[in-house]
Amino acid sequence: MIYRVLAIAALLVVAACAPLPQIEDDSSPAASDTKPPVKTQGKSRYKFEQDGAPLAKLDPNTIVDAQPRHELILAAGNMNPYVVRGKEYQLIDQYRGYKERGIASWYGTKFHGHATSNGEIYSLYEMTAAHTRLPIPIYVKVTNLDNGRTAVVRVNDRGPFHSDRIIDLSYAAAVKLGYADKGTARVEIEVIDTDNVNVAAEASNARYYLQVAAFSKLSSAAALRQQLSADLGYPVMVASSGNDESAMHRVRVGPFIDYSSVQAAKKVLQKQWSGDSHLVVEAGDSRS
Repeated sequence: MIYRVLAIAALLVVAACAPLPQIEDDSSPAASDTKPPVKTQGKSRYKFEQDGAPLAKLDPNTIVDAQPRHELILAAGNMNPYVVRGKEYQLIDQYRGYKERGIASWYGTKFHGHATSNGEIYSLYEMTAAHTRLPIPIYVKVTNLDNGRTAVVRVNDRGPFHSDRIIDLSYAAAVKLGYADKGTARVEIEVIDTDNVNVAAEASNARYYLQVAAFSKLSSAAALRQQLSADLGYPVMVASSGNDESAMHRVRVGPFIDYSSVQAAKKVLQKQWSGDSHLVVEAGDSRS
């Protein structure tokens, strides 16, 4: 019995002296240009050496905010405390109503398709973000203090691990906020209380689509529309804009009446379509 007590005491001493968990620093440098990504030359888990924007530009008017909903905060991505570059980070316990001002950056092609801190797959087309101390997942309203634009993002990653930045947004979120070309912006972030989510957006006449591709030739868009129409159990349309010289034909799956329907369709689309897709929304009432 004495030996067992001594053994347990020894284990407790070792555990108390154990170093804090280390998290790999995958945060990107501030994206300050939209040059095509450069592929890595050697062993790396990333396809591209430098971060950057996709070649196809996004229209900020078609980017829809993340739809806040109540989600359980589980262990995944919420190691507390943790250490990066020798610095200890402690998660915020009283996060309801939390506000913070500082610099926001964004991350894009280098991290696209790779796992976030909670094991989800990062997409530069989704409205997501990384924060060092907020619990995951959580929804945050971001306001660009330089132009007044706002966006709602879902925090599902850790970073940026730079003293001069408070949040790293997806490329799509940076486009919506109007600072993708600049690289950084002065912002205010505010945690959204999902216990009292405003569902007015889904109760409106807004139409949701999954955009899968855009072509300068109508024939190419029509061919993809025909292919997807045969493979999917959802309507597929071509939305055209511009004149003959600058025409753009966007292939979209939908419309859908709410965000949950879009998510269900996206799961089906991922099984039939190897390319990327991103959410766009069109207001049913121009006064809204």
